[in-house]
Amino acid sequence: MKEEFRISDPRTNDRIRVPEVRLVGPAGEQVGVVRIEVALRLAQEADLDLVEVAPNSKPPVVKIMDYGKFKYEAAQKAKEARRNQANTVLKEVRFRLKIEAHDYITKLKRAEGFLQSGDKVKAMILFRGREQSRPEQGVRLLRKFAEDVAEFGTVESNPTIDGRNMVMVVAPHKNKSEVKTEQNAQRAANKEAARSARTGGPDDEDDDETVDAATAPAAAE
Repeated sequence: MKEEFRISDPRTNDRIRVPEVRLVGPAGEQVGVVRIEVALRLAQEADLDLVEVAPNSKPPVVKIMDYGKFKYEAAQKAKEARRNQANTVLKEVRFRLKIEAHDYITKLKRAEGFLQSGDKVKAMILFRGREQSRPEQGVRLLRKFAEDVAEFGTVESNPTIDGRNMVMVVAPHKNKSEVKTEQNAQRAANKEAARSARTGGPDDEDDDETVDAATAPAAAE
C-alpha cells in the first residue's frame, strides 16, 4: 500500500532530494555531514526511515527513526491535547453585589470544587438598577473572590463589564488530565494499602506458626 502523504508531513527516504545532509542517528547521536546516499543506506541497514527534521538548515538535518511509530505517537499526543481541551468546562458562579456572607461562602466552596476538578470558573456579578454606577465595588468583590480561590486557580481574564454584568474567569492550576492522573494514582495507592492491610495479618500468623514449629521440642518416638 502506498504511504499516505500530506504536504505538512516531513520529507522521508527517497523524497529527500539534496546532495548532502547532517545526519542524526537513531539514538540521537550526531553522525555529521554525509552524502544523502550514505544516510539512506544507513537507514536501510537499520531497517528504519530517514526523516528530514530541519529542512531549512544548511545542509538539512535528517534523523534515522521509525517514522510510523513517530507519526502514531504524535497523533496520540495531539488527540490527548484535543481531548483535554474539549473536557475543560466553563462553570458559572453568580454573585449579587450585596451578597450575604453565608451565600458567598457557599458559592466560594462550589467554585473551589469546580477548580479542583479541572474546570474553569466564570465569576459573574449581576448588577441591579443603580448598582451599575458603582463598578468599583464589583471589582473589589471579584478580586476578593480571586484571592480566596488562589489555592486552586489563577485569574485568566480580569473583571470586565458585559452588559449589565461584570465577569471574571479563573483557570484551574491543574487541567482535567492531571486531576484524573492524580485520582488514579490515589486510587491505586488506596487499593495497595487495603490489600496490604488484608494480607498483613495472615502473613504474620504464618510467621508465628513457623517459629513455633521450629522451637517446639521433638515428639517422642
